[in-house]
Amino acid sequence: MSASKAIEDYLKCIYKLEDPQAENKGVLTSVIAARLGVAQASVSNMIKKLSEQGYVEYEPYYGVTLTETGRQLALQMVRRHRVLEQYLVERLGYAWDEVDAEAEILEHAVSDKLVDAMWEALGKPSHDPHGSPIPDAEGVISPQNLLPLCDFEPGVELQLARIKNRSPDELRYLASIGLTMGAQVRIKSKAPFNGPLMIEVDNNLHAIDHRMAAALMVDAEVHV
Repeated sequence: MSASKAIEDYLKCIYKLEDPQAENKGVLTSVIAARLGVAQASVSNMIKKLSEQGYVEYEPYYGVTLTETGRQLALQMVRRHRVLEQYLVERLGYAWDEVDAEAEILEHAVSDKLVDAMWEALGKPSHDPHGSPIPDAEGVISPQNLLPLCDFEPGVELQLARIKNRSPDELRYLASIGLTMGAQVRIKSKAPFNGPLMIEVDNNLHAIDHRMAAALMVDAEVHV
C-alpha cells in the first residue's frame, strides 16, 4: 500500500531538516511543527504513526531520525519535487518563484515512471531551478561543496550555486537584483553581530540581512 500524502510530506520535511553535522541529534518535533505550520500535538501523533510503520525512530529529548525505509521514500519525494520544478521552468515557462507550490501538488499525483521520463527529456539535470541537487533514480545525490555567503569575508567574489528555502516574494526580489543561479556576487562589507551584508551584483550595491545571506549558497571552489 502506498504512503499517504501526509506521510510523504512529513518524511520529506524531516529529511530537509536533518543536519548531517549533528550525528548525535535528531530533528525536534517543535522544529517540524514550525516548518509545517501545525500544532506540536499533531506532529507527535504523526511521529508515533510513522514510527509504528517503520519510517522513523524517535526518542524523547533526542528527536526524530529517518530509518532507511523512511529516507528512501523521502528521497523519492524530493526527486519528484525537484524534477517537476525543473520541468515547469524549462519546458512550461514558469518562473522560479512559481514552481514550488505547483510541485507540492503534483509530486503526490505523478508516477516515478513519469518523473523518470521528464528527467530524461530534460537531459538528466543534476539540479533544480534553485540549485538544489536532484537525487537520481536510486536516491543518490551528488555531493556539493557549498558554503553560505555569510561565511565569507569582504572582498571575495563568489558564484551563487543554490538558494535554500526562500519564499516566492524573496525569490522575486533576488531575481530583481540579479541574484540568480551562476551570478557573481562580491561582499563589500559585513555588519557585526550577524548584521546585514552589503553585496555587489552587476556593479550595483544591495543590502541583505544575515538570514538571507545564510540561505545563499556559493561554490566554495569558484571564487577569486
